[in-house]
Amino acid sequence: MNRREFLQTGTTAALALTALPNYAAEFGDMKKRVGLIGCGWYGKCDLWRLVQVAPVEIVSLCDVDKNMLADAADMAATRQLSKKKPRTYSDYREMLKEKDLDLVLIETPDHWHALPMIAACNAGIDVWVQKPISVDVIEGQAMLAAARKHKRVVQVNTQRRSTPHLIEARDTIIKQGKLGKVALVEICCYYLMRARENPPDTSPPDYLDYEMWTGPAPMRPYNSLVHPRSWRAFMEYGNGIVGDMCIHMFDMVRWMLDLGWPKRVSSTGGILVDKKSKANISDTQTATFDFGDLQVIWTHRTWGSPPDPKYPWAATLYGEKGTLKASVMSYDFEPSGGGSKPIHRDVTYELEQYPEDKTEKALEKHCAPA
Repeated sequence: MNRREFLQTGTTAALALTALPNYAAEFGDMKKRVGLIGCGWYGKCDLWRLVQVAPVEIVSLCDVDKNMLADAADMAATRQLSKKKPRTYSDYREMLKEKDLDLVLIETPDHWHALPMIAACNAGIDVWVQKPISVDVIEGQAMLAAARKHKRVVQVNTQRRSTPHLIEARDTIIKQGKLGKVALVEICCYYLMRARENPPDTSPPDYLDYEMWTGPAPMRPYNSLVHPRSWRAFMEYGNGIVGDMCIHMFDMVRWMLDLGWPKRVSSTGGILVDKKSKANISDTQTATFDFGDLQVIWTHRTWGSPPDPKYPWAATLYGEKGTLKASVMSYDFEPSGGGSKPIHRDVTYELEQYPEDKTEKALEKHCAPA
């Protein structure tokens, strides 16, 4: 299944689907007016993928970084069919006041997810919001309440549910009973992704409204690690690697195994190795999600080597009949006790269908098909 086919199904990772049960099909037939809040790396990545597969018009962009905003406006004018340059805003509230959007993408740092999402729902706009939906449970509950109250369609960017080879693994391995009873799942990330630098605090650049960027988060001195892209080094703005990478694998496992909520969650970890960096997120952490007769165990470590270099960010599902390893790049099924043959699949790229993906700066090409 490619992106175009996925868009025309109704199979979404939806937070609330209380309105428009055939929304995806309708979306494919109507020219939706779209806005983007947060014009950095992944904001643009997601927006350009949407332009590729749906007849949308980008009418407004918002960012507190003037340079990012101007760059995104110029790129939008070249990417969309109308070649029009969108309106630009430095305050999402002013953008939403226009009341001319059908859909808004919220691609801000995590600490800015809740307020724009709730405001968009209040304005009658459907929402795509980056994961994790919020920095804590209370924010998430408020967002869900807003979506339901205003009958908005809200989709969260957990792309693994629409990654072609992972859909295949779910449907042909798990759903067909090839794993048998699954009692243990290990999810992990061993990327060396925690910031190691310790740059000095400085004044923010003149093109950045740092006070607005900080918004509802605690104010801390500006540092080059904060913006752009390295803000996940700080717990003030998110939940570290658990909020960044665990969310993807945990959501994938819940989807694959049709799980509800765990009965208990426990976690331990800290800054155990790299104590010199300015980053205050953990460099080592485990978490256990207890589903009773199924345990899902998360581990991340930003030092050393991964146990399996082929699967440094992945889920391993242990069943009585076999083992399934799944990641953004591939999956491998290894049956127990012989009989059936091992199965391997690699990620599906769409570079020939969308040749602009070949040269797009910083695009995660393995994620684009999702």
